[in-house]
Amino acid sequence: MVRGVFLCNAPARIDEVYGRGRRQRVESLVAMSRTVATEDELKRQPDWLRDIEVAFSTWGMPVLGAAELDALPSLRAVFYAAGSVRRFARPLLERGITVVSARAANAIPVAEFVLAQILLSCKGYFRNTRDCRDPERRLGNLAFSGRGIYGETVGLIGMGMVASHLCSLLRSFELRVLAYDPYLEPARAAALRVQQVSLEELFLRSYVVSNHLPDLPTTRGLIGRQLLATMRRDATFINTGRGAQVVEEELIETLRARPDLVALLDVTDPEPPLPGSPLYSLPNVQLSSHIAGSLHDEVVRMADYVIAEYERWARGEPLRYAVTLEMLATMA
Repeated sequence: MVRGVFLCNAPARIDEVYGRGRRQRVESLVAMSRTVATEDELKRQPDWLRDIEVAFSTWGMPVLGAAELDALPSLRAVFYAAGSVRRFARPLLERGITVVSARAANAIPVAEFVLAQILLSCKGYFRNTRDCRDPERRLGNLAFSGRGIYGETVGLIGMGMVASHLCSLLRSFELRVLAYDPYLEPARAAALRVQQVSLEELFLRSYVVSNHLPDLPTTRGLIGRQLLATMRRDATFINTGRGAQVVEEELIETLRARPDLVALLDVTDPEPPLPGSPLYSLPNVQLSSHIAGSLHDEVVRMADYVIAEYERWARGEPLRYAVTLEMLATMA
């Protein structure tokens, strides 16, 4: 039987993500060590680590340097029940160790979250509920209403796992979907049923713009005044990607000048915004605390994905969610 270990600097995360029977499922498939190996344990280099062939992890995965990897000479694969692996994957991949991510599982709740925001934005929900707090506006039938969902245009920036799943959800609605992603091939755009456009055209045409770009040096500060100021009247900007892609001062400036716009920000830079930031007080900003991704009931789905991947790996079948060195250059 393959020998394995749970590898995590936050053992409580293992209990959370591999909860509700998932840890027991792993232990039925793999001869698991009773110890959750932390970075400190790896530095001690106990002899039992030398026979470990697979590791299961989640948030809190340690970054393994040469010394830690030397303590794991038999390690063949790491199954990471969470999203981004950029922080730790390279040293593993350079040694030929397979790295699997549950990024597709983590994309599902983000896509669901954004779907809800898109539909509500098309109805003008966020401005309407604000107006309904004013008795004069409510009694005078002056509360804002949006253009509705049927036939409207949504723009998606970045077409990774989240936006791809979001496209499948949006197919249930009569919406036009525009997409900007310099790495999106025409055949894949056709399969996703999106129209490829420039970033400038996406902001000009979309009633709702949603950012899904990965956090890369080339994407930081990409969205600023020149794009935001061109948005359609009463449009909504959604950010569940990363805050660093938006020039925050220019976003604030635009929202002050354009009270008709709405910004729904699940991520900011810094995160959370500093005390005194206008983002807390601007009436056309809705802040949430990075809740779009997997949380609570949703986290065990990530374990389900990596367990299924382990079973494919054990049978010698192609993996669906393995990461390569080439992918690290463009993934979140």
